[in-house]
Amino acid sequence: MNIGVDAAALGMSNAVTAHTADVNSGYWNPAGLMQVKDKQFALMHASYFANIAQYDYAGFAMPIDERSAFGMSVIRFGVDDILNTTQLIDSEGNIDYNRISLFSTADYGVTLSYARSLPLDGLNYGVNAKVIRRVIGDFANSWGFGFDIGIQYQTKNEWKIGLMLRDITTTYNVWSIDEEEYATIRDAVPGENQELPETTEITLPKAQLGFAKKFLIRYDYSILAAANLNMRFAQTQDIISTEVVSIDPALGFEFGYIDVVFLRGGVGNFQTITQIDNSEKLSFQPNIGLGFKYKGISIDYALTDIGDQSAALYSNIFSLKVDLGNFIR
Repeated sequence: MNIGVDAAALGMSNAVTAHTADVNSGYWNPAGLMQVKDKQFALMHASYFANIAQYDYAGFAMPIDERSAFGMSVIRFGVDDILNTTQLIDSEGNIDYNRISLFSTADYGVTLSYARSLPLDGLNYGVNAKVIRRVIGDFANSWGFGFDIGIQYQTKNEWKIGLMLRDITTTYNVWSIDEEEYATIRDAVPGENQELPETTEITLPKAQLGFAKKFLIRYDYSILAAANLNMRFAQTQDIISTEVVSIDPALGFEFGYIDVVFLRGGVGNFQTITQIDNSEKLSFQPNIGLGFKYKGISIDYALTDIGDQSAALYSNIFSLKVDLGNFIR
């Protein structure tokens, strides 16, 4: 639930909290769903770690009435066809390749979103209810639940401000471990994995504060500038780090031509990395992206971590967004 969705947003280094205004707002800031004027759906696919892991997303949103909107999304991040070699050697010490089986490990996130406008002109809010499902073959699985809340405000001079509070109640994942299956891991390597792992996982609250403004240039051209302050309430390796809060800034832009063709870029994920000689190095992640929109269909592409400036590996990300209202009419 931390990677992000939508190639357009990822191309801007996720600096979209303030201006997100489509079906993908359910992830970035549910208050943005108030800008959805008709039914929309979105799809995204990305491969990570040299195509070992697959990341997929699908979202849907629609207005309920003039003052409220609804959205839902499903995310899956998984590694499939992992070789299970715990039974490779039988009780007599013989190697039997027929005893090798395959399993998958995957995380699922299902989010239901609701947005509503407030009496103050330009002010909207939204809430998310999340269900987290994690599966590691037959060995273990877990269920988790959490909530997000977001607000967006547009000033009279068209500045946009957004605040997203993630996991505001703290998200808990409770694991169920199959002790018989786990015993195969414990017995495969003598002396290792003797105790069952912890059965409770906790995701602490996070906050994202964003600012954005769109500038029109001679009618045909536009530039959208955006910035995010991503805050975690713990001391981390972020570029701004204290005992109370750590802040990772992100900057993004989108250059548009006649609202059809878009060029995007951004930089974020600023981290202080300690080297082997105890010196410190500043790591950051630059991203670029392209987009095309025509008659309610948007196709977007993003390339993350260009130039290999961060510890993360680069990824190619593709997404599709369709405004169903254009076809129903």
